[in-house]
Amino acid sequence: MSAAMVMLTITRIEARHLADLMGQFVDLLQATEDAADDDAVARLVPDAYPDDPHAGREFRHATEHELLDRRRDDANRVLSDLEASGASAAEGADDAVVDVALSPDDARAWMRSLAALRLVIASRLGVADEDDHDPDDPRFGVYDWLGYRLDGLVHAVSAD
Repeated sequence: MSAAMVMLTITRIEARHLADLMGQFVDLLQATEDAADDDAVARLVPDAYPDDPHAGREFRHATEHELLDRRRDDANRVLSDLEASGASAAEGADDAVVDVALSPDDARAWMRSLAALRLVIASRLGVADEDDHDPDDPRFGVYDWLGYRLDGLVHAVSAD
């Protein structure tokens, strides 16, 4: 029995914006030599030993490049899926709807990428916990939209 494909329905304008965000995310990851250099990137490399700063630094040093490489690969997979589906093509009406077929592996890469991108945006917006989120502040629009898309993918994958 093969795992079911997940169909993501997205408008062209959403796809173009997502492709732009993922491209910026890839650029950020490629430009960051050490996660400690950028608070937003540091959020992508969790502290395995919060009670032991030395052990935490050692663990982060040993794992961060592999983890950030995986995050970059996942984001590139999202970009590739958008391109392959034609969803992010420059031509076509902004409100035209496109279906992006995602294998289970693709869907997991998308979920990891959307979650990581939300963490970066949350860091840039100063969101440390739910109380820091202001749904009436327009700066949170992209953050909320990514959460909406992530939630939809989680539910679609969980339904299988």
